[in-house]
Amino acid sequence: MNQGFSHCLQIFPTPNLNKTAQFYEGIGFRADYYLESAEPHVCLYRDSIEIVVTKSKNNEIIPNRISHGYGYDAYFVAYEQKALEQELMDLGIKIVRPLSTTDYNNREFVFEDIDGRWIAVGNKL
Repeated sequence: MNQGFSHCLQIFPTPNLNKTAQFYEGIGFRADYYLESAEPHVCLYRDSIEIVVTKSKNNEIIPNRISHGYGYDAYFVAYEQKALEQELMDLGIKIVRPLSTTDYNNREFVFEDIDGRWIAVGNKL
């Protein structure tokens, strides 16, 4: 019997479920729409990453770096960061921090999603 945590998923509130879901579909996520449920949402899947996009009552999203002064809005652990970075660049996705080694010894890059969130993609060296 395994004990302890096994996975994590991100919850992204957004003013426009379809727009946000379509952005992630455009970068290779599969979407399951639950727009008629009591709490409308979209589940997004790619590899081992899951994002649940929920309807926000706010008209805009305030990313962590703005709301709190620094920080990412999500961190996706990945092994092939260079290939993923190139894939996103080829799709025209804004890379806000190119692939580099951080002061906390992670190899990572950061992209910006359609709602202004900064998503880090990296792993420990």
